[in-house]
Amino acid sequence: MCAALVAATPGGGFAQAPIVRNRTPLAANSFYALPLTSVKPKGWLRRQLEIQAAGLSGNLDEFWPSVGPDSGWLGGAGESWERGPYYMDGLVPLAFLLEDPRLVAKAHKWVRWTLENQREDGGIGPAKNQDWWPNMVMLKVLTQYQEATGDARVVPLMQKYAAYQLEKMKTVPLKEWAIYRWEDEAVSLIWLYNRTGDARALELARLLRGQGYDWRSAFDIFPYRQKSVKAETSLKTHVVNTAMGLKTAGVYSLISGDAAERASIFQALRNLDRYHGMPSGIFSGDEHLAGRSPVQGTELCAVVESLYSLENLMAVVGDGPLGDRIEKIAYNALPGTFSGDMWAHQYDQQPNQVMATLEPRAWTTNGPESNLYGLEPNFGCCTSNFHQGWPKLTASLWMATPDDGLAAVVYAPSEVTGVVRSGVRVKIAEDTEYPFRDAIRMVVNPAQSAAFPLLLRVPAWARQATVRVNGVAEKSVKAGGFHRIERTWQAGDRVEICFPMPVEAVRGFNNGVTIQRGPLVYSLKIGEEWRKLRDKAPAADWEVRPATPWNYALVVDDKRPAQSLRFTERPLGQFPFTPDGAPVTVAAKARRLPEWRMEGGSAAPPPVSPVKSGEPVETVTLIPYGAAKLRITVFPVK
Repeated sequence: MCAALVAATPGGGFAQAPIVRNRTPLAANSFYALPLTSVKPKGWLRRQLEIQAAGLSGNLDEFWPSVGPDSGWLGGAGESWERGPYYMDGLVPLAFLLEDPRLVAKAHKWVRWTLENQREDGGIGPAKNQDWWPNMVMLKVLTQYQEATGDARVVPLMQKYAAYQLEKMKTVPLKEWAIYRWEDEAVSLIWLYNRTGDARALELARLLRGQGYDWRSAFDIFPYRQKSVKAETSLKTHVVNTAMGLKTAGVYSLISGDAAERASIFQALRNLDRYHGMPSGIFSGDEHLAGRSPVQGTELCAVVESLYSLENLMAVVGDGPLGDRIEKIAYNALPGTFSGDMWAHQYDQQPNQVMATLEPRAWTTNGPESNLYGLEPNFGCCTSNFHQGWPKLTASLWMATPDDGLAAVVYAPSEVTGVVRSGVRVKIAEDTEYPFRDAIRMVVNPAQSAAFPLLLRVPAWARQATVRVNGVAEKSVKAGGFHRIERTWQAGDRVEICFPMPVEAVRGFNNGVTIQRGPLVYSLKIGEEWRKLRDKAPAADWEVRPATPWNYALVVDDKRPAQSLRFTERPLGQFPFTPDGAPVTVAAKARRLPEWRMEGGSAAPPPVSPVKSGEPVETVTLIPYGAAKLRITVFPVK
């Protein structure tokens, strides 16, 4: 537990873009996002971004027509709606975080067309696009690109566009998707206002709010408490709209100044957990809100959009448990929906997923392709949109505090560069194998001695957490918030963190149990037989069938689960989110449950616990949810 780590060493250049804080009349943030490239990935996280770059993200535009050279967002006659901006929204941060020359060149090409082709009236994008929604995504792309490159054309273009949209929306109001996704543009307009003081940006945000869906009221009342009935589905029950809408109250509270808006964030999360929560931290939606049964699915777009919403909310409200939720989704649900090499993804993932095959399932509206691993299962929106997940998580690991310090809000191997009090530049190298291990070591290197606060998020589950600075233990380290270290830092100062990970058996659907340790959820390792269904070179669509039994009931004392389970740590390899590469395995006792069978293409919902079984006790293996491409996560128990 909390074994010593090899000392991290500083390296790389300092970020160029300044940290920008809220101007009046905006309310203050609890934290402020650092400019893109201020945080660089290291260790397993860098490897994960490299896997993504070598997979679909780095190659998609070379063979998938929706983002190919004929895209309307490159001046062509092809797809001109959301897919080009979606792709850029992940490609841009991926390219600049990795400093990958090939991907950086692609990012420049994609963004350059928009920068060079703004219309005289201020409009942007393909002329045939008559929808505000894709432009909202493109504004997010432009803000990231400006932070990474300092391109002086971005801010004037956005100002001109905001003035154009402000006037145009008087006669061409929001429609369809834009009504439910207006909050994404509000994020970019706040970004623009903070850099220009141009009041039209906030005026436009207020107009968007007036024409857009009232997510705050919807989450407070929350009438959607059951699995959606197909005949009653709407854009109000759409899982991706819901994921995007999560950030609305927090983001708009900066403009309204209404503290009650911020409080409503937590009511929204409570309602989603209560009625649609999944053990991986996300909520169901296949493609509409689908209840709590672990055989229901969650769309990949909802996973990455929930992460983006929560990252924005963390900056606004600075609530420690939001970081816990980000980690749970990012380290379970996000990798759990990809093949290990990220050349294939699912549209829908299931917590209890015993086959990924081409056949109908109990989805609310989705089709029989939805849980295949492939290029474009069900719809291509996730193919174009998933790219933002890992890069934006990386960029959000660290944030700036309002009093010129730095805050570690999510943990992963990384290096952050920022400017703290008195304008001193500082670099902090974070060396860790978290979330697979419980030890984190940081080396603080200010350019000169500097007094500034360092805030460390302490997960709510880390009740025995310890923090040491240069070997001296910190006092009053409390779980569920941020531990503040205010001191004068010298080059080479060391911060050692230990988050002992308790083993928990969490009761859930039908009184079943899910095993958790720290931020990771554990699932049954099922033997996998992958069969190529369709060749879409260089990608393919795959069916995955079980090669070993899956219908087990755990034999575990849920009051003292650590006594029933044996955890084994293995070296962290090149592909940690694969069955064979899982850095942690768990030996557990279980009995087969023959009456638990398939229903259609899925496992039946787990029978109500406690259950009875006359089968012999066996030892089964659990692995992290994100490593298991077939899995049982919610187990019946004796």
